[in-house]
Amino acid sequence: MSDSKQPNNSANEYRDHLSTVSEDGRRIWVYPKKQKGKYYWLRTIVAVILLILFLIGPFVKVHGEPLMLFNILKREFIILGVPFTPQDTFLFAVLMITGLVIIVLFTAVFGRLFCGWVCPQTIFMEHIFRRIEYAIEGDANKSRRLDASPWTKEKIWKKGLKWTIFYLVALIIAHYFLAYLIGVDQVLELIKSPGQHVGGLIAMIIFSFVFFMVFANIRDQVCTTICPYGRLQGVLLDKNSIVVSYDFERGEPRGRQKKKKKKAVALASSDVAIATLEEEKQGDCVDCDLCVKVCPTGIDIRNGTQLECINCTLCMDACDSIMEKVHKPKGLIRYASYNSIVEHKPNKVFTTRSIAYSFVMVALMGFLGFLMFNRTSVKPLIQHSRGTIYMEVDKDHGKNLFNYQLINKTRKEIPIEFKLLNKKGELELVGQKVLKVPPKEMLEGSIFITLDNKDLDGKITDLDIGVFSNGKRIDVCKTGFLGPGGTEE
Repeated sequence: MSDSKQPNNSANEYRDHLSTVSEDGRRIWVYPKKQKGKYYWLRTIVAVILLILFLIGPFVKVHGEPLMLFNILKREFIILGVPFTPQDTFLFAVLMITGLVIIVLFTAVFGRLFCGWVCPQTIFMEHIFRRIEYAIEGDANKSRRLDASPWTKEKIWKKGLKWTIFYLVALIIAHYFLAYLIGVDQVLELIKSPGQHVGGLIAMIIFSFVFFMVFANIRDQVCTTICPYGRLQGVLLDKNSIVVSYDFERGEPRGRQKKKKKKAVALASSDVAIATLEEEKQGDCVDCDLCVKVCPTGIDIRNGTQLECINCTLCMDACDSIMEKVHKPKGLIRYASYNSIVEHKPNKVFTTRSIAYSFVMVALMGFLGFLMFNRTSVKPLIQHSRGTIYMEVDKDHGKNLFNYQLINKTRKEIPIEFKLLNKKGELELVGQKVLKVPPKEMLEGSIFITLDNKDLDGKITDLDIGVFSNGKRIDVCKTGFLGPGGTEE
């Protein structure tokens, strides 16, 4: 395929700067036109489902734990009811790496689909705040005229009403956001007695103001400037990535649809005949610019894949509505890869690159599953007490002092019992008879272990100490027993 059908963009100016920034560096405010269609309604269904999950999430408990909790200050993280503590740093790191590989794989195959369908920024902006704005100010042209007009009573009333509703919605979002950070119970306490929770109240005010500014002013700048995900497309996408694409093979050369004309021409013979000459082939794109007018980031999708594109499908719905009116096949703008357009072939999901990423993802998920399966509810640590040596009990027995540390990762009290696994001997708790680790706390103490001298393997004897709870072994701690003359290494 020759490049003659590619859109003619002088010097590819759209590659030099963001679509929402003018040549002198000023912001260009985007007024997207309201557009409905098949993909819009599908996205609405997805958004409603995700919003419901977001609203009920803080109240859902899994085995007594919140569904999701990200308490950074207390270093407490709960994902799908599974608590993670600082002792799970390695496990949490593997989880994050696995998530990153999944994002890379998904982006390499489907582009920025996440942004258009499930990103919280898009869902809140397009399905809540944008609808409020349309209801109060009207469609794009009315909103543009209102912003350009002087501060009349109508403008003050409309802007005041919009911003008030915006802030109330932002305040609700801030409450839920805080519930995912500190827990719904703490948020309810904050609501009941804000004066007694000054820190939480300040956090609530800050979060609500930030959310208000994001959706009232910053808007598309989050997607095009603040969020790094769009810029990753340059290294993650290739010509087989399935993204929102303009079919330039079918659409170019673009222009208004023209009727065929009849012209009189002189033939080689002396006779003159009327022949029907077809003008140069016209592409299906009627150059109506509706795809540009509905774009929430202000780009022209006909210029090709751009970092500002969030794959929101509004241009697809807009173009399909025009194609229907001019009696042309839909799909001039559709989910397609560059190669599928050029080669006129179906999209390829399974490529060498995607298969390689898939193998890495499966391996990481298998490793993560292994770690999760072997993860314990209590993190035990048993070490020989520093500065102590072999203590003779009688001529046939000796004992050592050990320190233990038990960290309970759950919200339930857990009874613990120690047993020697590879040697016969006695264990004696110092200062208590029964071990019970309080919820979300650490228990420390000491134990004496007595062994028969004939079971010693020299100056240092390896010990395997089993950690049991309710008769079930949950972990094994390895340490060393110092014999006569033995010292710590």
